[in-house]
Amino acid sequence: MELSHVDQKGEARMVDISNKKILHREAMASGKIYLNKATLDRIGKHLLQKGDVLAVARIAGINAAKKTSELIPLCHQIPINTVNISFALKDDRIDINARVVCDYKTGIEMEALTSVSVAALTIYDMCKAVDKTMVISDIKLEKKVKNEI
Repeated sequence: MELSHVDQKGEARMVDISNKKILHREAMASGKIYLNKATLDRIGKHLLQKGDVLAVARIAGINAAKKTSELIPLCHQIPINTVNISFALKDDRIDINARVVCDYKTGIEMEALTSVSVAALTIYDMCKAVDKTMVISDIKLEKKVKNEI
């Protein structure tokens, strides 16, 4: 199997997308952050000193998608159409989902994964003073779609 980000000498390279067609692309990613029940209750009731945890995490996730090419060295800058992030509070965790859409020559998976990752890290940062048990896990690509425009 040939790796797309490595040349024939084994050196890192950015993939040349010059001859690729522009397609409509979507990527969905998910992740989880486990917290103790008291922290989840405080998040749900907006009782943490740093503010509305999920609102801040949503904005952080959107910003992360937009900055992915600055964080992941070989990613292309992609004109993003939209980033949607949702959270579901469960008994022991928060489920995080991101959907990122573009019309471009290359995929948007890394933007979706980065969005979920940074949203989870933001929740962690905002809650670390009250919860030392947090665990971020299961960050993964759920689905990617590409269609002719």
